Amino acid sequence: MDPTRRMILAGAVALAAAPTLAQTVLDSPELYPGEKALYEAAKKEGMVVSFDTGPTWANWAAQFAAFKKRYPDVELVYNDLGSAATVVALDKARNRPQADTAYYFAASAVDAVKKGVVAPFKPVNFDKLPEVFKEPEGRWFTIHTLTIAFVVNTKLVKNVPQSWEDLLEPEYKNSIVFLDPRSTGVGQVMSFAANFAAGGDMDNVKPGLDYLGKLHRSGNILRVLGTTPYAQFVKGEIPIWISYENDGLKAKHIDGLGDAVSVVIPKEASAAAPYGISLVEKGPNPNAGKLWLNFIMTEFGQGIFAQGFVRPSVPGVKLPDAVADKLPPAPQVRPLDVIKAAARKAEIDAGWVAATGGR
Repeated sequence: MDPTRRMILAGAVALAAAPTLAQTVLDSPELYPGEKALYEAAKKEGMVVSFDTGPTWANWAAQFAAFKKRYPDVELVYNDLGSAATVVALDKARNRPQADTAYYFAASAVDAVKKGVVAPFKPVNFDKLPEVFKEPEGRWFTIHTLTIAFVVNTKLVKNVPQSWEDLLEPEYKNSIVFLDPRSTGVGQVMSFAANFAAGGDMDNVKPGLDYLGKLHRSGNILRVLGTTPYAQFVKGEIPIWISYENDGLKAKHIDGLGDAVSVVIPKEASAAAPYGISLVEKGPNPNAGKLWLNFIMTEFGQGIFAQGFVRPSVPGVKLPDAVADKLPPAPQVRPLDVIKAAARKAEIDAGWVAATGGR
């Protein structure tokens, strides 16, 4: 299981229960043209097998409940393997697939395409996605993102930093914690967020490495870790944690920290890490799989993700009132190109060690 995934616990699901659907698809207007016909085809299959959609992550439990209410004659079966393990499982079962859909960090989706275990399918709202958030033929597409933010304990930090430049100020000496970019996904994404802020792009990571070196030399780094320090943050042991936005929102709204937590997307720039999904090649229930993928890409399904404190991938989706103020517009956030990010990993790893001494 991905380390961050462990941190979205069942409480988020309780808060983020899906908005009530008064009727099934057969008794209400279609969410998209052809929905009812696809449901009739899916009913003949009777179920959809959804790999790696653990119920306590990204509000999947609420998605399951809403899907079952709208499509009562289609059962939904899931597991929680982790991104890389999901690709391994698909590859092992390529001759007799067990899954209909597979969910993962988008870098793993790219691996699944290379292995030829996923099928082309363009769901509802596919054309609205940024180009770097999808495979051109729909073999994977992004359904939500995680955004780098400063998660700040306001009891320990008097002046909440608003920018990457602020983090260099002497008042934050021995205050900042983040995850090692050599061994963690969030650390890699953070490196690109800092790089965007420093004037770099997906093809030039030197500005970000230079910035991280400067940040280390400032004396403001408390620790660089290999696993998520969520529990330590909640206990009040970390002043400033550079992590994903949803970690901070969970601590603030679910785990009781309230105003003791401030969640800041740095004003210069940040990065949005894409989480994608695919239709499995020769899956046993293709129509039910398509019904499931379309559902989570509708505005309704995207809103359910938002209620789990992850940002919808479809631009312009109206957020549910309960979370609209918790996920304010952040035009400075840039989409991460996972293919280019993978190509830059070795450079970031070596450059980070050179710039910071590897600590």
